[in-house]
Amino acid sequence: MKATRKLFYLTPLCALLAAGAAHATNGMLMEGYGPISTGMGGVSQAIDHGNAGMAQNPATLGMIADGTARLDVAFGILGPDVTSSIPAYGMTAESGGTSYLMPAFGYTRRSGALTYGLGIFAQGGMGTEYEANSFLAMGSGSAVRSELGVGNVILPVAYQVNPDLTVGATLKFMWSSLDMRMAASGAQLAGMVTDASGNLAMALGPLSGAPWARIDFSDDSDFSGEAKSTGFGAALGATYKVNKDVMMGASYQFKSSLGDMETGNGDASISAIGGFIDHGKITVLDFQMPSVFAVGASWQASPSLLLAADLKYLGWADAMESFKMRYDSSGMGGSVSFAMPQNWENQTVLNLGLAWKANQALTLRAGMNLADNPIPDAYVNPLFPATVKNHYTLGLGYQVSQAGDFNMSVTMAPDVTVTTPQGIEISHGQTNWQFMYSHRF
Repeated sequence: MKATRKLFYLTPLCALLAAGAAHATNGMLMEGYGPISTGMGGVSQAIDHGNAGMAQNPATLGMIADGTARLDVAFGILGPDVTSSIPAYGMTAESGGTSYLMPAFGYTRRSGALTYGLGIFAQGGMGTEYEANSFLAMGSGSAVRSELGVGNVILPVAYQVNPDLTVGATLKFMWSSLDMRMAASGAQLAGMVTDASGNLAMALGPLSGAPWARIDFSDDSDFSGEAKSTGFGAALGATYKVNKDVMMGASYQFKSSLGDMETGNGDASISAIGGFIDHGKITVLDFQMPSVFAVGASWQASPSLLLAADLKYLGWADAMESFKMRYDSSGMGGSVSFAMPQNWENQTVLNLGLAWKANQALTLRAGMNLADNPIPDAYVNPLFPATVKNHYTLGLGYQVSQAGDFNMSVTMAPDVTVTTPQGIEISHGQTNWQFMYSHRF
């Protein structure tokens, strides 16, 4: 069943708190933030792309005019198209998670050399939804799904050291959430076990021969996942004006410091064929987002043409070596620890973009986001197929008034097909949209 899900928390700060599964497309990270950047292939290090700069290179926020403020209100529509199949047996399962809404908000003000503000952005995520009658349900009669999301409240500051050099930094309050409803054979589930104790450990022996067993924790909410955590992140950045036409920029986002995601007691379960079920608590251990190092440059080739390029290095190997969970039984007692090897590889991303000012009001944009797939085929899971590689983007901006601008972009990511060691073919492509209204005052 097709589903449109609003995957974000709401807070008193605003009604646009980005949080849920983003189906992010450079691994678990967005291909770009805001429609100005995404319209130009995700370039961000040395261009003025509004308040979305706080999600990438905070020093770019210093490009705002002194004595002014800027408000950006945006939303995205991410459209992943994921299909899992076993061609040898003619079995196909299409993910029903095909449309995800992503609001965002940003405000900045410049006073002299100092620029400061507040923003709320999704950082990334991934997930799928398969029906109860699909082969991935293993005959359990219940749907399988995943929904992982990471969001940020960002406090940025930029300081113009001199007419050419600006430095910036951000402090992020982060949160993550996860739903997972997974089916596997008893043998597959037993193969994930790294440690077990108590009565639950004794029950796992007979379960290892079951045709299917399940791990379930899901709150079925559009705004959160059953397992939750909070933490912090930070970034540093700089821009340097080489001359009146050339700008260079660089930034470093530190690996996140998130706490373990936890469900409530009794809000998770382990079940198997024959009526076995036990309720307890899931703890997702040490899930983190990666460090990101980026450098870039822009060139105002003519009064109407801007060219830009970035190179990014994403540290997935340090963040996604293994996906670990611990289940603590509230019923029969005992606990069991699971590990799903990931062994993601570090990822290099090349962003290329251009913006052409057609007239005083209209700007047209285009770009490419070229990347490799960080997930080795041996570890790809149909529930977490973050395998998309290249993206091709278009965008436009229109000045609707002296103080207001409208911008939009579309990203098209061709299908990438990988085959797991179990013979499951996973195909993943995307069409994503972003829209933003900006007001200066």
